[in-house]
Amino acid sequence: MKQLFIVAFFCSLIFAQESVSDFQKQKDEVIKLKQELTQFYDVKEREYQTRKKELETILSNIEKTKQDIKNIKDSNLKILNTIEQKVVDKTSTIYNNLKPKIAAGILNQMIMDGKIEDVLDIIININEKKVTSILKYMSVQNSAELTLMLKDYSKNVK
Repeated sequence: MKQLFIVAFFCSLIFAQESVSDFQKQKDEVIKLKQELTQFYDVKEREYQTRKKELETILSNIEKTKQDIKNIKDSNLKILNTIEQKVVDKTSTIYNNLKPKIAAGILNQMIMDGKIEDVLDIIININEKKVTSILKYMSVQNSAELTLMLKDYSKNVK
């Protein structure tokens, strides 16, 4: 019985050593795998940070370009408004200096050409006495139509 016990003891020692050896191998493999994963993660994290910085730079450039475009647009609108105002001023001066009968003939023709909005813009910017004189010489239909448009315009301005 002692022999059986000794054989069983040696078998368990051998099995235990093999188990410890297998466990150590598995442990080493897990540690190696962990190191590889850590290295992989570090590489990917650096790539991510690099790409993130690149995207932030691109986004910043886009925002700067958008602001530049907005500034240029605002500047162009200001210039356009200035030009339009000069055109209106010049047109007003011309029509204020024309004889009412001649101005009425020109404005009647513009209305017949479908440019009644342009005529309204001109009428709005010349002095009232001149408008009254011009309307006397225009066709009744055109005078009536412009009068209604002036009425609507004055309501919208108030």
